[in-house]
Amino acid sequence: DCVKASDQCLKEQSCSTKFRTLRQCVAGKESNFSRTTGLEAKDECRSAMEALKQKSLYNCRCKRGMKKEKNCLRIYWSMYQSLQGNDLLEDSPYEPVNSRLSDIFRLAPIVSVLSKGNNCLDAAKACNLNDTCKRFRSAYITPCTSSTSNEICNKRKCHKALRLFFDKVPPKHSYGMLFCSCRDVACTERRRQTIVPVCSYEDREKPNCLNLQESCKKNYICRSRLADFFTNCQPESRSVSSCLKENYADCLLAYSGLIGTVMTPNYIDSSSLSVAPWCDCSNSGNDIEECRKFLNFFKDNICL
Repeated sequence: DCVKASDQCLKEQSCSTKFRTLRQCVAGKESNFSRTTGLEAKDECRSAMEALKQKSLYNCRCKRGMKKEKNCLRIYWSMYQSLQGNDLLEDSPYEPVNSRLSDIFRLAPIVSVLSKGNNCLDAAKACNLNDTCKRFRSAYITPCTSSTSNEICNKRKCHKALRLFFDKVPPKHSYGMLFCSCRDVACTERRRQTIVPVCSYEDREKPNCLNLQESCKKNYICRSRLADFFTNCQPESRSVSSCLKENYADCLLAYSGLIGTVMTPNYIDSSSLSVAPWCDCSNSGNDIEECRKFLNFFKDNICL
């Protein structure tokens, strides 16, 4: 992982020097330094990047929910910020997970389409019978429903607890609640309420989606989860599964990873399977097409 790779690099004089140079280049890039500095500095940045391509730091990745996740992602982005092209197709900083969808759902009769009852209620009951699921669910329900002096809840604490829930609880239980199949409004409304939307999702005003994307990119975890989502849920009409990566499980994992960030998605209403983050495309000006493309990646994505 990037933390170990960075530790190794810092023990080696030549690697350490090049890595420090690269970090200065990235810091400069963020403060428009590249416009004012000469070609000499740009060449130095380029040669530092080339030298680091030979080191393990170049191929490092992070694990979702790992102990030093934020630190790991910070190191990853200081390497990859120099390489970024198209925002929607940035590489995922997370290492691939071998999770076949059939394995996730094999032991979960709660997703049975034949069920006449409320699948989402059954999923919540199944969660309560599992110690890990029950513990992490209680841990997010409290901050997501308790009001502070003049606010509905502490959104930051709510988001952090939600991220822990989806990072630590086995998909069998967390997915059961998030993706339960429904036939009536009571069930779909329960599914929509899974993440306590009044706290974790909704806000007084809906921001423009591109502005929301910009604020997400300023946070290492949000930026990484979004990059992971774009990488693993990329639609491809010519592929068997309609997914470029041919892997629904990785797409669902990436989608659930966004919950608990400013980009938290949720079901738009009780009548469809359409999902979106809390944003719209009003006030987009000349960027209206780019904004719609971003929003439709959630709302109308055959892979997801």
